[in-house]
Amino acid sequence: MKENNPLVSVIIPVFNGDRHLAEAIESVLAQTYRPIEVIVVDDGSTDNSANIARSDQQIRYIYQNNQGNGPAKNTGISVAQGELIAFLDVDDLWTSNKLNLQVNYLLQHPHIEATICQMRHFLESDNDWPSWLKKEQIDADVAGYIPSALVVRKTVFEKIGNFDPTYRRTNDADWFFRAKDGGIVIAIIPEVLLYKRIHNSNLSHQTKEMNSELMGILRSSIERKRNQKLSNPE
Repeated sequence: MKENNPLVSVIIPVFNGDRHLAEAIESVLAQTYRPIEVIVVDDGSTDNSANIARSDQQIRYIYQNNQGNGPAKNTGISVAQGELIAFLDVDDLWTSNKLNLQVNYLLQHPHIEATICQMRHFLESDNDWPSWLKKEQIDADVAGYIPSALVVRKTVFEKIGNFDPTYRRTNDADWFFRAKDGGIVIAIIPEVLLYKRIHNSNLSHQTKEMNSELMGILRSSIERKRNQKLSNPE
């Protein structure tokens, strides 16, 4: 591995996630890539999350009053020292070679501004099968257009902005739409490097509220594209 590897800041937002936080942190510290900076942003937890994060001196722990997952990620971005940024939701897990593969791809392709990886869903063992989850979603590997799958140059946030806190459940989708509309080049690593846990507390279970926010995101994307055409007529 090259000695001049860039620092990767890994941001883990958490709100009352002590059930999974230690395992998430472990999957980051097990990465074969170095150097990394691990930032846990505690979004007002009232459980044991703070003690878990503070138990390891390698972790940079930041507490804030509860504002939501989007603002927690933004706090992490604001203090991150790395040239590259990665995220891990507290209930997701990385393979040990995730950062190594994605960072090396960015090093080898300087024109690429971000990478995502393939991901695989898994159902937590003590949960009933959720009504919204189809069997093929468990069996199939899919491109992960979510922060946990992302490794991105920090300069991208200067171009298109951070996560929009007005979208409580879908700020991730909004960010990826803005990145696409803004011409950000995102490469897809073909390997499964992320395992996304399905459980009763997933925000994605709240389908009614999520669909309403997604409609707003789509309208905003259409408006951006319309404005781009008006500004750059052929």
